[in-house]
Amino acid sequence: MPRHWTNLFGVVTVASFVVVMMTGIALMFVYTPSSETISYTGAYAPLHGAAVSRAFASTMHITFEVPGGRLLRQAHHWSALMLPASIVVQLVVAFFTGGYRRPRRAMWVLLVLAFLAAVASGWSGYALPDDMLSGTGLRIVEGIVLGIPVVGTWLASALFGGAFPGRIIENLYPLHIVVFPAALVAFLTLRAVAAWRHGPLQFPGQGRAADRVVGALLVPTAAVRAGGLFAVVTGLLMLVSATVTVSPIWLYGPSDPANAGAGSQPDWYTGFLDGALRLVPPGWELQWLGRTWTLAVLAPLAVVGAFFALLTLYPYIEERLTGDRRDHDLLDRPRAAPGRTGVGVAGLLFVGVLWAAGGADILATTFSVSIEHVILTLQAALVVGPVVGFSVARRVALGLQQKDRMLLEHGYETGRILRLPGGEYVEVHRPLDEPERARIALPPASGARRIDARTVDGRKRKDVLVGAGTGERGSVPAGPVSPR
Repeated sequence: MPRHWTNLFGVVTVASFVVVMMTGIALMFVYTPSSETISYTGAYAPLHGAAVSRAFASTMHITFEVPGGRLLRQAHHWSALMLPASIVVQLVVAFFTGGYRRPRRAMWVLLVLAFLAAVASGWSGYALPDDMLSGTGLRIVEGIVLGIPVVGTWLASALFGGAFPGRIIENLYPLHIVVFPAALVAFLTLRAVAAWRHGPLQFPGQGRAADRVVGALLVPTAAVRAGGLFAVVTGLLMLVSATVTVSPIWLYGPSDPANAGAGSQPDWYTGFLDGALRLVPPGWELQWLGRTWTLAVLAPLAVVGAFFALLTLYPYIEERLTGDRRDHDLLDRPRAAPGRTGVGVAGLLFVGVLWAAGGADILATTFSVSIEHVILTLQAALVVGPVVGFSVARRVALGLQQKDRMLLEHGYETGRILRLPGGEYVEVHRPLDEPERARIALPPASGARRIDARTVDGRKRKDVLVGAGTGERGSVPAGPVSPR
């Protein structure tokens, strides 16, 4: 396994998922997924006599009466926040380094689907405590679904089981504990199988090639290190859960269809969806075929849907545009692909503006500015930001390429000035050593001829070099090796 920090986030994802699953299983035994209204008589005195749902009452029971219940709830919540974050980092790393190209295009698609499953699982669990914050979010969801022409009313009735709030708790519970987790497990498992089949990716360097992996042995070195990182991530999640309060439902109070919480914010991984709704200009609707088409809902759904469609299909789109159908077992430094780097920065800025718009009201109150000015600024940034980001990132990547070419040609500046016999003054440059030259060497153009995996006795095989330059033992192929 190659030694690089980009390989750590798969372990972070697995650790977060395990904590989510274990705490979720424990919570299942004491949580009641029921919308039935009762009078609260639990340990939290300020709510005595309040009309609450059984779901809210059982969540309060877990928080204040079950030993370790608040720790379980908060560990479940914090790990659910960490899980999509680690997947996002994996997506960003794979995109900027070209880790989505053949033969790993399906692995990219599975990672995007895993992120969507994690978001769906988190959203469905967000509503289960049935507090005022989750109720406000559900009311927004109902408005979005109702805004879909033709089928919106039917979809809302099916989701909520009648008029709001209906039986939304009972309908979301099986999705949260079975459907979405099963989908997430399937996507992560299939991706792990594909990763084992295709082998690890690595950055260019001395002794590294498509048929030679430089790093630590999977067993025991890499496996022990992964286990240690798993334990560290789990311990940190439990430490944060024991010391930092999240989702204080006793302060929000029970959900009430007639009220909404002021300043309510969704969890971070759905903030861009809320922001897309907030950035739509007012009055965006039209009459067509005897129906009112609410573009304030349709436009954000279309934009976000198109973004994720492009994200999922990007490996195939890029391959079609560039004509590069080669297998890639070495990663690229971001500067080696200026166009791809520019596209990635543009995409991050696009999502970042939508995410910031999800907290536009908080930005306005925090900085004492008009909410209208905040929205107008973010609307302009949504259009101009990705274009500027693409241009700047591309130019920076090209500049770094030029710097690498100068280093390869002249070496590093030492600051030593030497006077030549003819009276000329020159600066002494330190040439790069071979490992350094191999690390920063630019990849060949996409049209260059590719030398496929080496073969021994007519059979394809992959060499492994362990701990190059570290004094560790390595394995190299015996016998003649010739390129095909």
